[in-house]
Amino acid sequence: MENLPIFSLAQQLGIPADAVEPYGRDKGKISLDELKRGTKRGKLILVSAITPTPAGEGKTTTSIGLAQGMKLIGKSVALALRQPSMGPVFGRKGGATGGGKSTVQPATEINLQFTGDFHAITSAHNLLAAAIDNKLYFRNTRLDPRRITWKRVVDMNDRALRNIVVGCAGNGVPRESGFDITVASEIMAILCLAEDYDDLRARLNRMVVGFDAENKPVFAEEIGVTGSLMAILKEALKPNLVSSVEGVPAFVHGGPFANIAQGCNSVIATKMALTHADYAITEAGFAFDLGGEKFFDIKCRTAGIAPDAVVIVATIRALKMHGGKGLKELTEPDVAAVERGLENLGAHIESAKKFGRPIVVALNKFPTDTAEEFAAVEKFCASQGVPAAYAGSFAEGGAGCTELAKLVCEACEKPSPAFAPLYPLDVPVARKLEIIAKEIYGADGVVILPKALKKLDALTLAGGDKMMICMAKTQNSLSDDPAKLGRPRGFKITVRDFEIAAGAGFLVALTGDIMRMPALPKAPCAETIDLDAAGNITGMLGV
Repeated sequence: MENLPIFSLAQQLGIPADAVEPYGRDKGKISLDELKRGTKRGKLILVSAITPTPAGEGKTTTSIGLAQGMKLIGKSVALALRQPSMGPVFGRKGGATGGGKSTVQPATEINLQFTGDFHAITSAHNLLAAAIDNKLYFRNTRLDPRRITWKRVVDMNDRALRNIVVGCAGNGVPRESGFDITVASEIMAILCLAEDYDDLRARLNRMVVGFDAENKPVFAEEIGVTGSLMAILKEALKPNLVSSVEGVPAFVHGGPFANIAQGCNSVIATKMALTHADYAITEAGFAFDLGGEKFFDIKCRTAGIAPDAVVIVATIRALKMHGGKGLKELTEPDVAAVERGLENLGAHIESAKKFGRPIVVALNKFPTDTAEEFAAVEKFCASQGVPAAYAGSFAEGGAGCTELAKLVCEACEKPSPAFAPLYPLDVPVARKLEIIAKEIYGADGVVILPKALKKLDALTLAGGDKMMICMAKTQNSLSDDPAKLGRPRGFKITVRDFEIAAGAGFLVALTGDIMRMPALPKAPCAETIDLDAAGNITGMLGV
């Protein structure tokens, strides 16, 4: 299907032309004032997944397919999705706009510069970094050069920049620093939690950029460039509107790292979808243990929203991997392996139930699936009191998701208790960690290393003890050991360090080896992407 013109797409949602800022023919930004004019109070659907494997789960493809299926059965629906980072696009992933007949368009532009939001975040982050070093150069700050935590960022996978030395050759105060990927910037997390410009300014001001000689926090407000950061981020705070290939409106806005931050699209985009459609479909990074928990405990708590239903995406292939099969064996029928792998799906269903929302399992369809394997999944889900349906998103688009769409709409009508986060903010940090580890990961407890305990004392001065918890944990396992597939038991979560994101409002608990700057693989997707003589981008996966 040809991409819908942006004004026609906005009109479909009841958004007037004067609220649309077009970026070309088929994409645009929507005025923040339009949030106040929206009249609907739609049902919110969260799409999450089982623990990811190299077999792939297709969560975004399923989200888009589900929305298209809902449109086909006559529902008013809008998507609220994350923007892709160019790092993974040119690295291993190759694109993140869905796949097959369930994509958002224009896919190549969304996967690359899009409307410039990530560039704005990169520039704002690096302006603050430059201003910090300028303060050091002129000795006009109480910052201790050894305790500066604010690095620089770039929207690219570049392992060579992880650790650097700045200020050499008389160009400043020499010190160790480094680069993170842009999606790991606290400014990205803040942009996706801010409700308006005033909220954005307040959050930027209270970011912690380092500590003084007495280990007291130094806030971004003291550096004096918040006004300039606001100027850079003015357009980036406005949500982007595009279309799926079947004409479903999609607000694609923001994309914080799902390990280091909350891993969800912006609050503004989600609320824009909710106030302009009867159903709003959104997703959270990785599986329910990471993305789902953070969606509820960070995004919902901050924004005052809550889903009416939760969809958990799985595949027969991934269940086989969790059941002990190797990547090369996944095309072979094996009901026993599927049944073993269902323990992982069961763990995520149990976690989602703790938030009191109806659950539907979406089984992303592959040609190698057998009826017997699907029957095993369906039987298991029934034993959990959860309906399941195939999602033929990739090959069939919305037509392959109508059964799933009907189940999700039915789930949205079921009564849910008032939303309550998993933990209160006024309990000790150790208790918050224990609740998440035991209730969501299935751990026996938490071990906080001495270095982390010492760091926590300093972060308490910046209010870290009263903040939400953002767990930085491997996405490849329910535990903090990426090699443990399925449903690990008899383990503890080890917290090796803490970081503070005071502007975003959460304390980051670091477990395992979490990289803020990913690396390119041996054969990156950057080697296959090209531009032909007609100006068409080729070789980008998922486009």
